[in-house]
Amino acid sequence: MKADFSRLKKAFEPECVVVVGDSKRNNFGWLRAQSTFKGKLYSVQVNPETIAGIESLGVKNYTSLTEIPDPVDLAIVAVPRAVATRVLDDCVEKGVNAVHLFTAGFGETDTEEGSQLERELIERAEKGNLQVIGPNCFGVFNPGLGLRQSEDQYAGTSGPVGLISQSGNIALSFSFEAHLQGIDISRSVSFGNGTIIDGADYLEYFGDDPAVKIIAMYLEGVKDGKRFLKVLKEVSARKPVLIWKGGRTADGEKAIAAHTGSMAVPHHVWDNAIKQNGAMSVTSMEELIDTIKALHFLPPVTGDGVGVAGGSGGQSVLVADVFYEQGLRVPQLTKESYDELASFFVLIGGGYPNPIDTGGNVNRLEIRRIMDILNRDRNIDNLVMIVSMRPGRSITLEQAEETILMLEDLKKETDKPIVAMVYFSTPAAEQEARPIMLKIQEKRNPRIFNHRAVRARFKKRVRF
Repeated sequence: MKADFSRLKKAFEPECVVVVGDSKRNNFGWLRAQSTFKGKLYSVQVNPETIAGIESLGVKNYTSLTEIPDPVDLAIVAVPRAVATRVLDDCVEKGVNAVHLFTAGFGETDTEEGSQLERELIERAEKGNLQVIGPNCFGVFNPGLGLRQSEDQYAGTSGPVGLISQSGNIALSFSFEAHLQGIDISRSVSFGNGTIIDGADYLEYFGDDPAVKIIAMYLEGVKDGKRFLKVLKEVSARKPVLIWKGGRTADGEKAIAAHTGSMAVPHHVWDNAIKQNGAMSVTSMEELIDTIKALHFLPPVTGDGVGVAGGSGGQSVLVADVFYEQGLRVPQLTKESYDELASFFVLIGGGYPNPIDTGGNVNRLEIRRIMDILNRDRNIDNLVMIVSMRPGRSITLEQAEETILMLEDLKKETDKPIVAMVYFSTPAAEQEARPIMLKIQEKRNPRIFNHRAVRARFKKRVRF
């Protein structure tokens, strides 16, 4: 069944939403999640005791979907799998545009009963041209409309990102963590099994949606590899597409089969195909978010020379290796730069070939002068400052803000991309520094990156 984008649009931008089967068991989680929804919201439930709880939330309940007085754009269905197809019959009769089927227990169970129910699901969807999201998923998140997958998600703002995820928990985690780091979502979909509409359909839809500037995907597999790669090539020519592939190991492949029933693809085959069709592969939540930050907030790269300051010797080696592996250089500076550095750089245990090894011990005025020298150097096209965090020696919020303000001032004087890269020497240092970093992130400074995801910043396809 080919996705009908005119009807699918009603799922992402609904005017009327109905929740079918919400209950006390999950504390009316789906209705509470839609408490911020700007359109009309109704419930369908037949249990008299449950109805009382629903109406106490201020939501009008009906005992049949067909009784609802308004046209229904999106039905969120959270009923036992045995009655799911009957609800779909009601959706067809009512003329519902799209259905988010939270219900699980279909093809992913690898049982005859689950497979039979999935065949019946497909039959109903094709009969009524129902755009079915799922089953076994968290559905749609549109924060601008207040349409949410969880009541813990934000609402009222919208950003540049369209997220397509086979995992509901990853979709939720991304929305929370990216929001903390200054990245908001325009549309997000958790599509689970993708029985009716799969990853290629959502990719094509987001590719045509002007509200989506950057597309992020978490995938466990694809149904039609040839079609997926065709769509990927077309969309990635217009917008950045980042793909995080789950199941990169044998154990991960087994987990995928039980989770969404997707077929595994050898990771080396997958990575080559993604690269050849213009997209970018990432391997973690950190790398995904950092790459999006680079794409959205930093200016385009105009050269491959990277100037680095602020770290220790070991960190400098790490950074130099990673940049080289991504096709960039950490070059020698000009004679003029070295002459100026020699006039004041006297740190014992440090050095300044590039990366400039400060050991984290220079003062604010000195690091600003070093960054100014790198900025003026004709061999340097991109500026990176390492902020080191060590146990018992984490910088204070005030010190961190001073550093950020210094970089903001420098940014006004240059067109070169500037990033601050936080390096946690141990897990204890990260734990100690996390409250400070969260406070900075709340202030929406997006140019702070974690050292473990440094590759994301300088991939050749990233247009910073």
